[in-house]
Formats: sequence, structure tokens, C-alpha cells
Amino acid sequence: MAKPLKRTGIWMAIAAVSALTLGVGTATLHTLWQDANPEGEPIAAPALDTEAADPVFVLASQPPVDRASALAQLANGSASLSRSRARYLLAIDRIQANQGGSAIPLLQDLADDYPAMAPVIGLDLAQAQTAAGQDEAARTTLEQLLADHGDDPATGEALYRLGQQDPARLDQLLEQFPSHPRSVEVALARLEADPYRADALPLLLVVAEHGLHTPQAGAFLLRLKNEFASQLQPEHWQLIGFGHWKLDQYADAGAAYARAPESPRNLYRAARGLQIGGEKTAAVATFNRLDQAFPEADETATGLLRLANSLPNEAALDVLDQVVDRFPDRAAEALEQQADLFAAMASPGSANAALEQIFAAHGGSETAAELRMQRAFEAAEANQVDQALIWAQGILDQNPRSEVAAQAGFWLGQWSQQQGQSETAQQVLEWVIAHHPESYYAWRSAVALGWNVGDFQTVRFETPEVQLPPQREPLPAGSETLSELYQLGQQQDAWSRWQVEFTNHQDPTVAEQFTDGLMRIGVGDNLDGIYAVSSLAWRDRPEDQAQYQQLKRQPDYWRALYPFPFVQTVQTWAGQRQLNPLLVMALIRQESRFEPAIRSVAGATGLMQVMPATAAWIQDQANFPDYNLENPEDNINLGTWYLDYTHREYDNHSLFAVASYNAGPGNVASWIGRGGYGSADEFVEQIPFPETQNYVRAVFGGYWNYLRLYDPAVAARVSQHQTRVAHQPTVTP
Repeated sequence: MAKPLKRTGIWMAIAAVSALTLGVGTATLHTLWQDANPEGEPIAAPALDTEAADPVFVLASQPPVDRASALAQLANGSASLSRSRARYLLAIDRIQANQGGSAIPLLQDLADDYPAMAPVIGLDLAQAQTAAGQDEAARTTLEQLLADHGDDPATGEALYRLGQQDPARLDQLLEQFPSHPRSVEVALARLEADPYRADALPLLLVVAEHGLHTPQAGAFLLRLKNEFASQLQPEHWQLIGFGHWKLDQYADAGAAYARAPESPRNLYRAARGLQIGGEKTAAVATFNRLDQAFPEADETATGLLRLANSLPNEAALDVLDQVVDRFPDRAAEALEQQADLFAAMASPGSANAALEQIFAAHGGSETAAELRMQRAFEAAEANQVDQALIWAQGILDQNPRSEVAAQAGFWLGQWSQQQGQSETAQQVLEWVIAHHPESYYAWRSAVALGWNVGDFQTVRFETPEVQLPPQREPLPAGSETLSELYQLGQQQDAWSRWQVEFTNHQDPTVAEQFTDGLMRIGVGDNLDGIYAVSSLAWRDRPEDQAQYQQLKRQPDYWRALYPFPFVQTVQTWAGQRQLNPLLVMALIRQESRFEPAIRSVAGATGLMQVMPATAAWIQDQANFPDYNLENPEDNINLGTWYLDYTHREYDNHSLFAVASYNAGPGNVASWIGRGGYGSADEFVEQIPFPETQNYVRAVFGGYWNYLRLYDPAVAARVSQHQTRVAHQPTVTP
């Protein structure tokens, strides 16, 4: 958020009422999420099986007070898995309501009927007994749990509880379940009590491997390097390097990976970390070592592209030639780098030849698609619309699944309309929605087609109907117990169990990485959780990419990317500010990934990234009470006030208001005054700040995704489009 700039009253405010209708449907929205294959045939998501349709899973999404009666009725029904689930969930609700005594009868003997949850039931029974003052019975239950399920992750929690009176149990916990969150907690507590204890090294390694989610992780990784370097094995250095890399501490990661076992990934990260850290000579040497040791690895291709950035021009051109010759899949990137080098060397002929080679030999690459889009815009700006159509059509023909294809399709529609080809324009806009439904340009295409989805000048006052999914889908990875906990809404317990079950942190499968993202989102770690899910798109191996494409057809994939935390707070303040709640939700997602305490390098704080100076200005303008920017209620209150302010500054034009939220009213006012654009869409493409241009697309793209995922009418219409629209149209200039 930028600090506000006062403007004169040339913009008029318009008042309206915005509301968000939230509800849990009686039927799943599963069939509303569909995708289309490259040939355009619709692929429906698989139907729910009878187990997944258990009414208890639907009740799990409701507040305890609202589901108590229905759960009690199911819990008293005839013997079934549904009854067992109802008894368990009802017992958990009573424990959390400090009614542990009434939970005991529900949990006793439940394990016999619900074997998948037996270890967890033992833990909860012990908790209920403790709450009821039955300490000895609780201890006996925990001991029996250890005897019956000694290898189950639930016994990690049992050992921790028993360890409060018997420290030897904590030693057993650390030895048997080092990845359990309680083990990390014990390690941190012991290190805090005595940082230089005799067993400091193994305790630090526990945190380094399993405690990257803790605030102390980065400091402890550095301590391992600085104090215990002589005792560390190569695999320890890989562990430290991985930790620093995950924490975005790339220079430290590079130094650690340089001492890890040689592998393509380790050598690449060592070289790249050294390069980022300014160790140019060491980085070049390590990139060369990567090339020598693993000449055919994918990481080597990336390494050579990075190496070229650290070499003199002539040497860089030679390295890029190697990429072109040895790695056809990366040749287009290398040729584009060569073109940039030739341009810098004042050799435009050679630069143009390199670019033409991209089109001639690597026309299906992402690089070629981006260059085609660039040339299409250049042609349109020069009023050569026929040429713009040809360049954009080339993307649909040769790069239909490219990230640029949605943009190309939208502008093909706009330019075709300008040429009087209304039917073709409609076809290509429909193609964008069908084949790239998640894109910002799908929203712009829907607007151009006249859909009631809000435009830049009306979206503020839209009142979408939002229907949240009635239940969660089963997990693609992990144990049956984990999936039961997840579907029953026991997020913290599911996350704790997953920490033990998930052992493949450095090279997870697609299913494991997606499950890890879901677990993180479930406990409020939305930043890392959304990143884990979204970064699946970067998988290069064909088998991984095939699994990712299949995963994208599942509703939980999109729900994970566009979750609904803090929904009541957003609903309240968006309503008071007369703002579309889905627009506010999308802006929060882009600003902070829903992290209440996150801070930018500039000091912007909280969910809506409010600058302290802006908050103080708002307090002065609106007579706000005292506030805490890390408090979601205060932050959203202040952030929506400011978003309302930017809307009022620009006559409720949401494009300018959202751009102003990022870049400041002064910059946006100067861009408007500069002119040179014929429509709001042209304005977006001409925003001179790449950060703000991407921000605008991300916020409105996020709004569209919330709309297409959770508004039943819009979701159904998108699905119908995907069923009907098969092949991309051809535009004739």
C-alpha cells in the first residue's frame, strides 16, 4: 500500500451496498470444476464415492454449536462408519468446550469400530480424562496407546504428555519421532535453556531438518555452520543448504551446498547461491563443475544460462551456443539471451537473426510465445492491426497452452472486433474462457462477452453469491488416518501427523507436495501453503507434469490456491465500506497471502499491507481508535477504508483504485493524464511499473477466480463453455 496523496475533488463518489452471501450447499460443487484437454474435449472431475459423501464430513465444515444436534443424532444411530465419525467429532467438540467428562463415553470402545483412528482416539480419550480430573486413568490410556500403537505418530504426542513428569520420555520422543512437532518444541526448549549443552548438535539438527517453520530456524542453521562445521557430514551440509534455500537465504544456501554431496541440484544451488551472494569467481567455477560432472542434467542447462550472466560477452555467447546445441528444450531461452547480448554489443543484425531462429526452430516454446505477443502489441500500436492479428494467431496455433495464450486470445478478440469480425471475436473470447479459465484474461473475455461478472467501473458494487464447498475431498497422499483428520476438520492434528508421515521434503512427489500445501493452509501457513501448491506448475519432468495436469482438474487444487480465511471479518468491513467482498479477498491474497503478521521490507504490515504512515493518516482523517496492524480486525478495517478512499478518488473505477492501492494516487493520476490509451484494457498493458501491472492482473484475476470457483452461476457457465468450445478459432486478417 502506498502512502496517500491528497487530490482535489474532481472525482465523484457513488454509494451502493455490497454484501456477501455465504452458505454451505446441500450438494457438492464438484461437477462445476472441469477442464478441457488440448483438443477441447471436456474432462469432468471424478464423482464422489459413497465414503466421501458421508454427512459427517459435511457437518465438519459447520461451527460446533450448529452441528451438535445432527452429530448427536448420527452418533446414536445404527453401527456404521458414519456413526463412528459422528461420535468422534462430537467428542472433540465437547472436549474443546471444556466438557471432557461427557466426551469419555463417546470415545470409550470407539477404537474397535473406527480402527483407522484408533491411535488418535486414545490421545483424545486421555485428554478427556484429564479434563474430567481422571489423571491416573489418562496416564493408563497413554501407556496403553504406547503398547498398542508404538510406531504410530500419535504416540509422539503421548510421549510428550508423559514426558511432563518423566523427562526420559522426552528423550524417547526425540529418538523415535524427531520430525514430530513436539520433538522440535522439546529441542527448542532445551537449546533455549542451555544453548551450549553437550547434545546441542543433534538438537540443532532436529530444528534444521524439521523446524523450518519456526522463527529460530534461520539462526540455528547459521549456528550449525559457524560452530559445528568440523563435525558436520556432507549430508548435513545438504540439509543446511536446503533449509537456507527454503528460507530464501540463497547466499548462505550456496555456501552450504558447496560442501554437500555432488548432485545436479546441489551443484546448481551451490553455484547460484554463490552468484547471488556476489562470489563471482567461485560461482563460475561451480557452474563449470556442474557442467563437467553432469553434462546432460536439466540443472546444467539452467546453470549454463545463469553462468552466461557472469561472463564477458564473447564467452557468454559461446556458453549460450552450447545450450542451443545440447539442450533443445532450453534453446529458445539461450537464443533470447544471445539477442540481448548482441543488442548490447550494437549488433542489431545478429540480434534479429537470433530472434528469427527462435521462431523458425523453436516456435512452440514459451519464449517464442512471449516474443510473438510483444510483436503483436508493437504492430497494434503502429496501427498495423492485420499484423497484430497474425502474430497473436501464431500463439494460438503454436502455443495454445502457453501462459501467454490467454492474453493473445483476448487481444485477438479485441482486434477482430475492431476489424468488424464480430463472430470471430466471440469465438476467440469463448476459447480463452474454455481453455484458460483461471486467467485474468478469462475475466476480461467474459466482460467483453457481456457476462454479469462486473467490469472495472462496476465491480465494486457487485454482490456475488458465494457457495462454499460442503466438504473436503480425500487427500492424495498420506495415511488413511491423516485423510480422516483432514476431512473431519481437525487441521492441527492433521498437520502434526503429516510432519511425521512426510519424509521426502527435498524431492516430494506431486501428490506429496500438494498434500503438504493443504496441510500448511489448514493451520494458517497460507504463504508457504499457496506457494507449495502454485509451484507445482513449474515441474519439468514429463511424469510430474502429467500428474500436475490431472491434479488441476480437481476442485481442491483451486480451492487451495484461493482459500477463504478471515471471511467474516472481510464480509463485515467490505459491507461497511460498500466494497465487493471478493475483490477485497483477492486483494488481501495478493498483498499478504493472508498472513496477519507479515511485513514488507518497506514496513507494510499485515493482511492488507498497511503502511504505518498510511494508518496514522487514516486515523487522523477518520478519527480511528487505537489499532494494531497485526490484528486482522484492525488491519482489514484500515485497509478497506483506504481501498474505499482510492475508489472515491477515481470515481469508483476499480482499475485505477486498485492500481493506486499499489503504486499511489500520484503515479496513477500521472498515467491517466499521460493518455495514449483507448480503453481500460489498453491502460493495463501500458502501466509503466511492471510490479503494478502484475499486481492489477493478479488482484482482478484473483477476483475472477473466487467468482468462478464459488459463485454457482458463474461456475456453471464456465463449465458449459468448456463443454461446448472445442477448438481454437482461426482469425483471418
